[in-house]
Amino acid sequence: MWAQVLNALLGIWLMASPAIIGSEKIATDNAHIAGPIIASFAVISWWEATRSVRLYNLPVGAWLLLAPWVLQYQHTAPLVNDMVVGALVIGLSLVKGKITDQYGGGWSAIWKSKEQ
Repeated sequence: MWAQVLNALLGIWLMASPAIIGSEKIATDNAHIAGPIIASFAVISWWEATRSVRLYNLPVGAWLLLAPWVLQYQHTAPLVNDMVVGALVIGLSLVKGKITDQYGGGWSAIWKSKEQ
């Protein structure tokens, strides 16, 4: 869970960073879109039953790595910020976390015996 807490904080940082580091409009818009998505997926994945939602942050992190070139950022600070946050989000999203209980069972639960 610690990795997803850090991911949520990174999402919040991404939303606040344009005002702190002084980004141009396109980088600001990108941060204001990606930041809440990262924070939302991270918070949802805090619980064991929804732990797999952490993987939804992988494409967002990849986008942050590509965005400075696709959107042609003019300043270095937002470029570095997006690259660092994107790499951290990808790395932290790959941390599995401890799962102690089983929830649901899906289709395979139909064929399992109840004695197990």
